[in-house]
Amino acid sequence: MNREIMPSTIAPPAANYAHAVLSEHARQLLHVSGVVATRPDGTIPDALADQAAVIWFNISSILAEADMHITDVVSITTYVVVDYIADLADVMAARDQALDGHRAASTLVTVPALARPAWKMEVAIVAAH
Repeated sequence: MNREIMPSTIAPPAANYAHAVLSEHARQLLHVSGVVATRPDGTIPDALADQAAVIWFNISSILAEADMHITDVVSITTYVVVDYIADLADVMAARDQALDGHRAASTLVTVPALARPAWKMEVAIVAAH
C-alpha cells in the first residue's frame, strides 16, 4: 500500500529516507501535530539525543493508539533549533532507530526557536494504512 518512490534519474537522498512515498488505497490517514519531548510527568530532558528518544516514544504511542505501526509512517518533518545543528547526527540516529529500517519521506528544518525554550526539536508525521 505504501511504496517508496526513488527515481533513478535524480540524485539519491542525502540520508536514510525516501524521496517520496506513494499511499495507494489507504483506509486510514493520520496527521500528527508537532510532537515534542515532554514526558508524561511534564519533564523535558536537556540533551538533544534524549529529547529525540522521548519524541519517538511519544510518536509510537500515538501510532499505537490509532492502531497503526511505525511502518505506516509515510512523511516526517523534523524541526531542530539552529543552536543544536552540530548534534543532527543524534536526531537522525533516533529517527533511524525508531523506524527500524523503514523509510519515509523526510524533511529536516532548522528554526531559530520553538514555542518553549526547553524544546530543542519537534517532529510531525503523516501515517497511512
